[in-house]
Amino acid sequence: MTTIPIIETERLILRAPVENDFEPLATFFADEQRSAGFGGPLDRNEAWRWFASNIGHWELRGYGFWTIEERTRGAVCGITGVWYPEGWPEPELGWVIYANFEGKGIANEAAVAARGHAYRHFGLVTLSSNIFPGNSRSVALAERMGAVYERTYENVTHGTELVYRHPAPEAL
Repeated sequence: MTTIPIIETERLILRAPVENDFEPLATFFADEQRSAGFGGPLDRNEAWRWFASNIGHWELRGYGFWTIEERTRGAVCGITGVWYPEGWPEPELGWVIYANFEGKGIANEAAVAARGHAYRHFGLVTLSSNIFPGNSRSVALAERMGAVYERTYENVTHGTELVYRHPAPEAL
């Protein structure tokens, strides 16, 4: 199996998903409003399949979503990473922050760390973030990270999404 790297930032640890991480992910996917921008809602069975497919994605592509953990309390507060399933035009940098952890800069800190690692270690020279129209918080984060709106496209699984292009590695 692929060894999933650990990334440490000032406040966070990005690490491999483990079975105990499923419950907060299932809770996220069960919330129709919160998970709508990530292909939800999903029932527990579908959420489990997403969770397991992410682990398999690491093996197949060499990258995927990390679990985001607070360094001080060990609380699981979301996921971030690079996703490139069959049928998508290119690798995507994505993020999810769980309820009660939003508004603390966690998404920015984690996604910036994931993007930097992807550029340095996964051989990626460009990344996009695909964002559902109306997801103003994700648009704001993408723009804060230097990403710019590039186009709208039809995602094979999610429908209409806005593509935000991240700066190239040499521009960071």
